[in-house]
Formats: sequence, structure tokens, C-alpha cells
Amino acid sequence: MPDMHMPTLSHARPIGSDAAVLAEITDVVRQVLQDRTIELAPATAMDDMAGWDSMNHIAILVEAECRFDVVFDLADVDAVPTVGHLVRLIQAKRSVVDRPLG
Repeated sequence: MPDMHMPTLSHARPIGSDAAVLAEITDVVRQVLQDRTIELAPATAMDDMAGWDSMNHIAILVEAECRFDVVFDLADVDAVPTVGHLVRLIQAKRSVVDRPLG
């Protein structure tokens, strides 16, 4: 498994659009799968990617949690059949985190 780093948390760096989240997820997947040539699209299925096994799936989600300052629950682990689903899940969790209190 590749070395993971502790990136700057997203609350210090807004993530913005779905395209920005997709770009960051692409970087995560490239890092975890150790393949800088990977290109992802929202329709990319997790099962269609060489090297994307259950262990790497968890590593990708953990790294995404760190980068986007979100926490996935157990139900989320199986709820991401495509990259687009992962982008929407992150955006939904970020919208809850970013919502002002009171």
C-alpha cells in the first residue's frame, strides 16, 4: 500500500464544483493505485478499474476522508459503484459540514 500523506484539510481549501472534486478524487486514485495515467469520469465504475480491489477501495475512501474532511459510515462504503457517486457523496457530506450553525 502506498504511503498516505496528511493533506491540508478541505475546510482550509474550498472544494467547489463537482469537477474540482473529481480532479481531487482522480489524484487520490492515482496515488493509491500508483498509476499517474489514470483518467476518471463520473461514469467510471469502480469494478472496471484494474487494481481497484476491496483493500484499495478502503484506502481510497480513507484518503478521500482526509482530503475532504468528511467521514464515511459503513453504509457509504458500498454505496459508491461509480466515481460520480463518490463525488456526489462527498459533496453531500461537505454541504452538511459547511452549513453554518444556528
